[in-house]
Amino acid sequence: MPGSAKTMTVATVGGLVLATAYTVALGSNGWLWFSWVVLGLLTVGVVLARG
Repeated sequence: MPGSAKTMTVATVGGLVLATAYTVALGSNGWLWFSWVVLGLLTVGVVLARG
């Protein structure tokens, strides 16, 4: 996996951890989860394009 794809994967996993922690602490936020889904789709796209 190239460096940029690895960086995006780490950012996506970190975003998932942060979104989950935010949801547990303060309640659900639809925009937060929507943003994470968009980041996840971008990451999948980068991984497939670089693969």
